[in-house]
Amino acid sequence: MTRQQTRVFGPVDGKLDVVELERRQIARWHERRTAERYLARNADASRRFSFLDGPITANNPMGVHHAWGRMYKDLYQRYHTMLGERQRYQNGFDCQGLWIEVDVERELGFNNKRQIEGFGIDRFVELCKARVDRFAAQQTEQSKRLGMWMDWEHSYYTNSDENNYTIWAFLAECHKRDLVYKGHDVMPWCPRCGTGLSNMEIATEGYREIKHLSLTIRLPVTTPGHDGEDLLVWTTTPWTLSSNVAAAVHPDLTYALVEGRDGRRWWVSQGSRERVSRDAAVLVTVPGRELVGLSYTGPFDELPVQQGVEHRVVAWTEVSDAEGTGIVHIAPGCGQEDFALARQYELAVLDPIDEFGIFKDGYGWQAGRFAGATADPSEDVALDIAADLERKGLLVAREGYLHSYPVCWRCGTQLVFRLVDEWFIRMDPLREPIAEVTRQIHWLPEGIGLEERELDWLRNMGDWMISKKRYYGLALPIWVCQDCEAWEVIGGRDELRDRAVAGWEAFEGHTPHRPWVDAVEIACTSCGGRARRIADVGNPWLDAGIVGFSTLRWNTDREYWREWFPADFVTESFPGQFRNWFYALLTMSTVLANEPMTHTIFGYALVRDEHGDEMHKSNANSIPFDEGAERIGADVMRWMFSAANPAVNLNFGYGPGHEVVRRFFLPLWNTYAFFVSYARLDGWLPSVGSGVADGSGRSLLDRWILSRLDAVTSEVRAALDAYDALRATRAIEAFVEDLSTWYVRRNRRRFWKGELDADKAAAYQTLYEVLATLTRLVAPFVPHLADAIWENLVAGVDAEAPDSVHLSDFPTPAAGRRDEALEAAVARARRVVALGHAARSASGIRVRQPLPAVRLRRSGGGGLSDEPAVDRELTAQVLDELNVKSLELIPDESALIERTLRPLLPVLGPRRGSDVAPIMAAAKSGTWRQLDDGRVEAGGLLLEPDEFELIARARGGHELAEEADLLIALDTSLTPELEAEGLAREVAHRLQGLRKTAGYELADRIAATARGDP
Repeated sequence: MTRQQTRVFGPVDGKLDVVELERRQIARWHERRTAERYLARNADASRRFSFLDGPITANNPMGVHHAWGRMYKDLYQRYHTMLGERQRYQNGFDCQGLWIEVDVERELGFNNKRQIEGFGIDRFVELCKARVDRFAAQQTEQSKRLGMWMDWEHSYYTNSDENNYTIWAFLAECHKRDLVYKGHDVMPWCPRCGTGLSNMEIATEGYREIKHLSLTIRLPVTTPGHDGEDLLVWTTTPWTLSSNVAAAVHPDLTYALVEGRDGRRWWVSQGSRERVSRDAAVLVTVPGRELVGLSYTGPFDELPVQQGVEHRVVAWTEVSDAEGTGIVHIAPGCGQEDFALARQYELAVLDPIDEFGIFKDGYGWQAGRFAGATADPSEDVALDIAADLERKGLLVAREGYLHSYPVCWRCGTQLVFRLVDEWFIRMDPLREPIAEVTRQIHWLPEGIGLEERELDWLRNMGDWMISKKRYYGLALPIWVCQDCEAWEVIGGRDELRDRAVAGWEAFEGHTPHRPWVDAVEIACTSCGGRARRIADVGNPWLDAGIVGFSTLRWNTDREYWREWFPADFVTESFPGQFRNWFYALLTMSTVLANEPMTHTIFGYALVRDEHGDEMHKSNANSIPFDEGAERIGADVMRWMFSAANPAVNLNFGYGPGHEVVRRFFLPLWNTYAFFVSYARLDGWLPSVGSGVADGSGRSLLDRWILSRLDAVTSEVRAALDAYDALRATRAIEAFVEDLSTWYVRRNRRRFWKGELDADKAAAYQTLYEVLATLTRLVAPFVPHLADAIWENLVAGVDAEAPDSVHLSDFPTPAAGRRDEALEAAVARARRVVALGHAARSASGIRVRQPLPAVRLRRSGGGGLSDEPAVDRELTAQVLDELNVKSLELIPDESALIERTLRPLLPVLGPRRGSDVAPIMAAAKSGTWRQLDDGRVEAGGLLLEPDEFELIARARGGHELAEEADLLIALDTSLTPELEAEGLAREVAHRLQGLRKTAGYELADRIAATARGDP
């Protein structure tokens, strides 16, 4: 792109306004089509980086919590773009499922499925699609505001034909392997949405702490020889009692027959007796197996559905006496474990409620009532059940019980458990193959067990329920014969067209959604009859799990798919995703390719508010993305997220955001502004011959900061190669601190001097090179800020440079320039300065007051550097920083320092026993000595470093500071000459303050007069 060169640096506002800077930068990107050129820059590259996007749900605007993951995605794609690698840049939107339906229902004022069907499934589905389109467009703009550059025109949508038909192909492959089956089981059920939920859907965010009415009731034993005996059972779901058919005991637990009320005797577990009937006398105890087979009277035997049901005690090893009575009431139509016991013991199965949670006929006064909990006590069936049981004399106790209870993760309705017919993928045959694929993936961050969490889920998961009794979602491609009930799975659109015997004309031209696809009938291959599609739609994780195939054209272009599969990188928040998206990806990739869909999976935790609380609109602590971007800036959010530990929850707030600005943005900006301000005064440009291109003329500090630049470049590259943004940001922040608080501050006089000599030119050239390189280094993290600096610092003065930093290459260290010995020496000098300032602070003497000397002792001997020239220069810098006249090495610290041995008795006592006495005596008398290996000899015994402390105290006229291998003694004695010099420095300090207050510029020349007492 051609552009006009200014050949001069533009002025830089000393006050950084991140939000305004971002607005200007976004406008320039739009004007110059920078993002489009960025996306195309590596189109012909031989190396590729394949990123597979986990689709964001296009159902609402983004919150700040969405920005964490989207920042990671953009960060690593930008990095690999700057490495010159070809990419697809494909964003994804999750577009189908219950979450979309529920919000459309709310918009329409609907609260049940009947209203949807009355409204028209076709109209409802179209509204769902429209909602997706609306929020996908909004999220696209918000993502752009974050600085996320993707090929937005070619985003994938999980409601697309490509995505849906690829899932059909997956399910057809599962059917070929005999993995798909229709199951009759009890499942978690949302009565408001009228659909079942798979365990994977509710395992993460599908539970809340809810208080329910719990009942303890008695069930009279009818077995001869047990007159007057009752089984005591406890339940937190009273609505299930009318479907009771059995009671379960643990065969190995001890059960006690205790004195109850009204002449009755109660059976309870021994472990629960204290809780249930504390003061009751124990009449007999038996193991649970002796109760197995007892028959009893049910709590609602008068109901029509209970006629002919035999109630008996069964054995179940899952029974515990940690809660309740140690005897569990069993209602097979209302619980998954109960239903499994019914199969094991051939128990009667009562199916009490319909899809809306309403009791069916045959349940007497309960028929037509809603079984679940209600907000209105007058409508709560549990209260009426308790009252009915009390009238019968069966109620023993009632109380409110707070427990973790499943709710619909989209609408929040409390779930019930219902006997239903659903479709499943059989997971046992896939369990080990998926585990093997899982082990081939690199799971990050390391050390928190993400791989093991996934493997543990695989070991314990049940079959995958893939069906839902809903409307807008994947139309499950299962056609069932209306005559013989044989069924088959259709693998794609072409197969459906070829097999269709009716309804194709009504379907053609529509997406494969209800109600249009429902019109298609095929011929049954078993009997020749007509087969129709089941009404169910698919589990939404099928939609997202298939993207490793659908987005890579697996159905239509296998060569393209193989080029980009497997991906190099996948990232999403790990809580829940190892049960959901990661699990779906692994399953579908194992079935279709028997290999991982990605080389690396990177997980991160959750975003909380500033105080660590969960963000919710109801708590008034959730932050919309747009608000966050306009309050503190997208780049500030990006740096916050980059600098966060992905293994722990991130506490987001504007306070932490302002801290990021103070800690990183302002030091970087102020350094850049400092450079530009002085370069403009001198008219310096990088094209001006500096005489330092070959490294000659560089000062020690120049060579040090360039060595540090190469070190941080290597560190950041290594960190980003390992997907470790935290490590990279820490390295960059440390470097910026070195640059601003040491290099620039120590070099101010070089920039202040009037003539542009070789030394000053070297300082300019060095700082320019550092800033230009640093701008490329931070570009993937803070794209707006980096490009704003780049435009002025590089593109504006160099006709050969790209007009955007994002079109430049990521920096590489200069060959042979790193000097680790020099870095270590400067780091040592800075530690001495820090210790000296600590000593000054302790003494109460300000830095403007010169002092005679600082005395240094370094473990192993020696000064600041083993190289004499470096040692001399660093010594001069330390003297200037600490405002002391000389630095002296301490050959023998005893003349200045007195050390006291303090044995650590909590450690010594258990370890040394009777030897403690001579050790303490030696410490008290001072008859001990320190050895070169860090140990101490006292009382004839050798003490390890963890058994003592050495307390250092300065002798008269000195202030001490010590850290690891360094000790300094600051000479605090003052002469009249030193006091006068301190007064002069105070005057200079006051004048500088007056200059700033008056608002004078750097180039202004000021005349000042000072007057004092004689």
